[in-house]
Amino acid sequence: RRRVALTPKRSTPAGPRVAVIGAGSWGTTFGKILADGGAQVTMWARRAELAHEIDEAKRNSRYLPGINLPRTMAATHELAIALRDVDQVYLSVPSQSLRENLKALRPLLSDNDAKIVSLMKGVERTSGLRMSQVIEQELRCDPDRIAVASGPNLALEIAREQPTAAVISSRSQETAEEVARAARNSYFRTFVNTDVIGTEFGGVLKNLIAVAIGIVDGVGYGENTKASIITRGLVEMTDFAVANGAHPETLQGLAGLGDLIATCQSPLSRNNTAGRLLGQGYSFQDVVKQMQQTAEGLASVAPVLQLARESEVHMPIVEQVKMVLDGKMNPRDIAPHLTTDDDTPQGERTNHGQADGGGALRRALQRAFDQFRNGGRSPGRD
Repeated sequence: RRRVALTPKRSTPAGPRVAVIGAGSWGTTFGKILADGGAQVTMWARRAELAHEIDEAKRNSRYLPGINLPRTMAATHELAIALRDVDQVYLSVPSQSLRENLKALRPLLSDNDAKIVSLMKGVERTSGLRMSQVIEQELRCDPDRIAVASGPNLALEIAREQPTAAVISSRSQETAEEVARAARNSYFRTFVNTDVIGTEFGGVLKNLIAVAIGIVDGVGYGENTKASIITRGLVEMTDFAVANGAHPETLQGLAGLGDLIATCQSPLSRNNTAGRLLGQGYSFQDVVKQMQQTAEGLASVAPVLQLARESEVHMPIVEQVKMVLDGKMNPRDIAPHLTTDDDTPQGERTNHGQADGGGALRRALQRAFDQFRNGGRSPGRD
């Protein structure tokens, strides 16, 4: 009878050493994902008291109330300690402060070839750059070391270990797969692709559509209005992303359609919540004051519209969201799903550059559902 040797228990995980920069709800949740998958995780929190609570009590009561964090997870408010000898660095800070944070990271990573992973879904307001572009610019590193994570990932649901999937994208297939192996466990499934542009823009653009959904929800409009905006929103997302170099199929996957569905229908979505407050009559300034955490969609509206103009892409939904934000449109008047260039009857384009009677949307839905259903034991291709 064959005897099986038992592996002795280790006091620390045997996986990669990783640092998560930013201890808000999503950063802490992703740290939990990594720790539950066997990685050696050190969280960095800006506030010493939050780092102490995560490190000692294994809780983050402000951002993830009621969630017990893994006992193997460590935390510090000192960047040098968090980044010591790491294999991977995950960035989860507000997109508009990323560049400032990277300036502090750069000297600490100068002698390290760690993979750098963006967990953020925004574009820089001043430059219009995607987060991976800001990382490459500020850290002056090989883009093959950079990856981005995206998908239908509402932090609190994942922290409660409700199953979901995500896509890890990098210009380097090897980097994408390395990160995907670290960022997976029994409740979090990762796919990979090499379309960084599409993956990032999917995460950015769905936030803007979610703000629109929140606005009409706050006004009191029903499911027909919301379904129209989601459907036409996917077309706007795809047109914009493809015009900026993305592959259209990426927007039909987890980083596009999957994230769009989750963000638009959930009260846990910050962008949906921000839109709902706007629809209820709050001003943009009042909404920002009420939000405890950053709603990235609010900051991304202007730079996305600027990029759309440069690419000659028409985005009526996003344009009307900006009008509401600027106080130039009554939220009750928002009807982007009805907006066309004129009153001439038009074919329903459901795919980039095509009017095919709904086949593309059906294929997109089927693709997303297949990805959720067909989990596997190795990183798949999104």
